[in-house]
Amino acid sequence: MLHRATPERLSAFSDGVFAVLITILVLELRPPEIPTFNAAWMAVSKLAPEPVAFYAVVFFLVNATYICLVRELVDRTHDVAPRVRRIMRFRSITTLCLFGMAAVVALKYPLVGLAICIGCLIVYLRPDPLVAGRQRSRSASR
Repeated sequence: MLHRATPERLSAFSDGVFAVLITILVLELRPPEIPTFNAAWMAVSKLAPEPVAFYAVVFFLVNATYICLVRELVDRTHDVAPRVRRIMRFRSITTLCLFGMAAVVALKYPLVGLAICIGCLIVYLRPDPLVAGRQRSRSASR
């Protein structure tokens, strides 16, 4: 009996294919021997400048993608207050700039570049702005 193709079935199939491919690819990973942009393996290189800068660039790109996602989601909903939107945008753009700066600084001072990345990641430990948390607690207490 043939089953009709649905988006859920296609999604499940593609998830399975990606899981198998990722597993196969991960099994073949070996840490690079030299700390260059061609290798970019921070743990083995003992915080050499190039791998740390590459690490910061990856976070820059992830943060840029996050900004696009949040902008798309927040702009489609009307539940988010304008002040909270401004805080979210400010925090996102600030950390994006800091990740970019960390990539450049890491080429000369890798520990400082890594510290900037860690500081930015700590900002994202609390995903919602403080104002939003206060607004939720006020509405819950009413």
